Amino acid sequence: MASIQSTDLVSAGNELPAWSETLRDGSQVLIRPIRSQDAPAERAFIEALSPDARHNRFLGEVRQASDAMVKHFVELDFVHELGFAAVDQSGGADVFLGVGRYSTGPGINPTSCECAVSVLDAWQGRGIGTALMTHLIEVAKSRGITRMWSLDAAENTKMRDLAHHLGFERKSDPDNSSQVVHTLEI
Repeated sequence: MASIQSTDLVSAGNELPAWSETLRDGSQVLIRPIRSQDAPAERAFIEALSPDARHNRFLGEVRQASDAMVKHFVELDFVHELGFAAVDQSGGADVFLGVGRYSTGPGINPTSCECAVSVLDAWQGRGIGTALMTHLIEVAKSRGITRMWSLDAAENTKMRDLAHHLGFERKSDPDNSSQVVHTLEI
């Protein structure tokens, strides 16, 4: 998978790149920053996740995306938090196939960020998660972040494999044996 095009987008006063990616199966997706006007696409994405994928992403039962949840995921400050979407634009409207994000959030060391990635079931295994995380890592590093971490369900083998592929270390969560912490020094 190779990035074949990069264009600058301006979001909240910050220039952020967008990439056209060719996936393992030859299909094309656009990786771009998530914007506040993406609320309908974000809601549709969350609600299109299978129950297992939703459980793995949210570490619990999320059946519907509340208005507050959607707002939290699309109204980003682009300083302490950043989100990218893998977008299918072939039908005219942007359809989110996967999302990845990081946050340094309040109370978190500004050189360390929590990250998360999720991909619709039908699109898993094609390289979307790798593309989203690769671009998040690249941007985080350019912004002075030196450590990324993710809290995941221990049985989430797809995240385990992706984290391993990207060089994350895996350790048991000392507070919850059903979870693991993936950490990457960048």
